[in-house]
Amino acid sequence: MRKVEVVTYSEDWKKDFDEEAMRIEKIIGSEIIATHHIGSTSVNGLSAKPIIDIMPVVRDIKKIDTFNHAMIAIGYEPKGENGLPDRRYFQKGGDNRTHHVHMYEIGNPEIERHLVFRDFLRVHPNIAEKYGDLKEALVKKFPYDIESYISGKEQLASEIEREALEWYKGID
Repeated sequence: MRKVEVVTYSEDWKKDFDEEAMRIEKIIGSEIIATHHIGSTSVNGLSAKPIIDIMPVVRDIKKIDTFNHAMIAIGYEPKGENGLPDRRYFQKGGDNRTHHVHMYEIGNPEIERHLVFRDFLRVHPNIAEKYGDLKEALVKKFPYDIESYISGKEQLASEIEREALEWYKGID
C-alpha cells in the first residue's frame, strides 16, 4: 500500500519541471506546442504531494502513442487516456511516483481548466494556503488511503475551480 505524502513547497520543483519538460520535448519534438507546469507543485508556497505534473499541449493527440517506447526509455509508464477521453497520461517512478504527464491536443478544454486553476492559486495565496492546509490535514487523517485523501479535498477543489473560472472570465 502506497503512503500518501504531502510536503511543504520546494524551490526544486520548478527546476525538476524544467529538466523533465526538456526530456519530453526532445522525444515528442515538433508535435509539442507548449509545455506547462500544473498541479500543486507549480504554485509557489503550496504544500503538495511531491509529484511534478507536466502538461504538454500537442498538435495531434493520436500521434502521441507512437512515442510510448521512447517515453518508457526515460522511465515513464504509458497509461493511455487513463479515464479521461482525448488525453494521454504517463507516470514515472512506480510506487514512488515523481512525475505525471497529462498530454492534451490544442483546443481541449482541460488545458484551460488546469491553467486557470493554477493561475488563480498563484494570484490568491490565501486560498492556496487554505487548500494546502486541507491537504496536510487529510494526509494525516488518511496516510494510506489515497481515495479518501482525494475525496476529502474534492469539495474545496471544486469551489476553487468555480471561483477561478469566474475570476478568469473577469480578466478577459
